Amino acid sequence: MTDFDTRRMMMVDTQVRPSDVTKFPIIDAMLRVRRENFVPTARREAAYMGENIDLGNGRVLLEPRTLAKMLDALDISNDELVLDVGCALGYSSAIIAHMAAAVVAVEEDSDMIREAQEALVEAGIDNVILHEGPLAGGAAQHGPYDVVLVEGGVHHLPQALADQIKEGGRVACLFMQGALGEVRIGYKRDGQISWRMAFNAGAAVLDGFAKEQAFEF
Repeated sequence: MTDFDTRRMMMVDTQVRPSDVTKFPIIDAMLRVRRENFVPTARREAAYMGENIDLGNGRVLLEPRTLAKMLDALDISNDELVLDVGCALGYSSAIIAHMAAAVVAVEEDSDMIREAQEALVEAGIDNVILHEGPLAGGAAQHGPYDVVLVEGGVHHLPQALADQIKEGGRVACLFMQGALGEVRIGYKRDGQISWRMAFNAGAAVLDGFAKEQAFEF
């Protein structure tokens, strides 16, 4: 067993399970996916830390606890299509790929897209479609989606993404208020999304998801 294998087991045993995440598909995926291969080379030693990993340009890889609890609340099944918004280097998409029928992963950084493709191929994951484009725009051509997961902080859910959720589908967003935030799960019924609070977390607000600044006279 390599040092990273040991760290992966410790991540699950000390960060994920104690956060009341016990669903087998989530635990199994987090034990199987080599998180160290989905972070920048310079940050590999920090891959299993219990904190967000800085990816530069205001982007982070969500801490394992936050991702696991979001997935737990979404309760993804193996016949569902998932939109992963802000997939970065592909870790979240690799995890979800073990749980869903297919994943469409949206990323606007071309270098991240390239690295994500390489990491997913190396991991033998073939049910992820990488889509390069603005995060707030999603990937309507592949939708609609049973589940949408936004990988970063938001002030609001852009209408373009809300429109890509199937009727009866659900979405997870981390709504930030200053330095504090809460993950909410939204359920689409009759074309409208109703939200419920799931747990507290934090991350930088993504481009395209910040509240508009009002003009002052």
